[in-house]
Amino acid sequence: MTITHLDIDLLTANTLRMLSINMIEKASSGHPGLPMGAAPMASELWLKHMNHNPANPNWFNRDRFILSAGHGSALLYSLLHLTGYDLPVEELKNFRQWGSKTPGHPEYGHTPGVEATTGPLGQGVAMAVGMAMAENHLAAKFNRDAFPVIDHYTYSLCGDGDIMEGISHEAASLAGHLKLDKLIVLYDSNDISLDGDLDQSFSEDVASRYESYGWQVIRVSDGNDLNEVNAAINEAKGNDQQPTLIEVKTVIGYGSPNKGGYFCCSRCSIRGRRSRDSERSLWLGTRGTFPYS
Repeated sequence: MTITHLDIDLLTANTLRMLSINMIEKASSGHPGLPMGAAPMASELWLKHMNHNPANPNWFNRDRFILSAGHGSALLYSLLHLTGYDLPVEELKNFRQWGSKTPGHPEYGHTPGVEATTGPLGQGVAMAVGMAMAENHLAAKFNRDAFPVIDHYTYSLCGDGDIMEGISHEAASLAGHLKLDKLIVLYDSNDISLDGDLDQSFSEDVASRYESYGWQVIRVSDGNDLNEVNAAINEAKGNDQQPTLIEVKTVIGYGSPNKGGYFCCSRCSIRGRRSRDSERSLWLGTRGTFPYS
C-alpha cells in the first residue's frame, strides 16, 4: 500500500484527536468535542502555515495562535507536545491536575507556547485583535523596504460560543475598521452549544455580519477535507487588505461512534469501550491510552 502525504496529514489529525481523548479520559474531566472536530484545521495550520520555534517559544517575530475556545485546551496541549515544545507526555497525563502545566484552560506564562489565558468565550478573539494591532503598529514603525523585520500572523481558533459573545463583536468590528490583514480567525462551526442544537439559541448570519465589519469571509464546507482547509488558509494569507474569518463546518466529537454530533460531547469524557471505538473509527486500531506520544 502506498502512503501519501494526505494519509500522513490525516493520521496526524487523528493522533491529535486520540491524544485529546486520552487526556480527558484519564482526568475524567474535560471537553472532547472541539478537539475531535477541529483537529484537522489545527494540524494543517500548525504544521504547514505557522512560523514558530518550539526551541524558542518567545521568538519575537513568531506567529501567534490564540485558542479562544479555551475549553478545548486538550487540543492545544496535544499540538504543543507533538510539535516539540517543552511539554512531555507526563504533563499530558496530568491534564487538569493541580500543579501541572496542562490546566483545564490555557494559561499564559505557565505553559510553553501558550500565547493567552482564555476561558470566558469571545475573549480570545478580542486578544487576537489586540495582538494583530500590535503587529500592525510595529511593522509600520520599524519595517523598511526589503527589510520586513515584523511580519507575523495572528491566528485564533474559536467556536460558536465565541462568535455569540459581545466582546468578539466589538473587537471584530475594530479589526475590520483597521484592516488588520495579518489576523486570521478559524471558526469551528459545528452548530452545537451547551444548550443543545444551535438553532435553539442562535440564528444570525455570521458570515454576513463579518463581511459588514469589513472582513473577508471564506467558507470550508468540510472540516475533514484537508485540501479545502489548506486552500482556505492560503487564500486568507493572500489578502493584504482585510482580516479573514474562515468558517469551517465541522462535526463536534468527530470520530466517536456514540457521541459525535451531539451536544453532550462538548462536556463529557469518552471512556473505556467508547474510547476504543473511537480509535477504530479513526483507523488507529486499539492501542490503549497515550501510545502516540
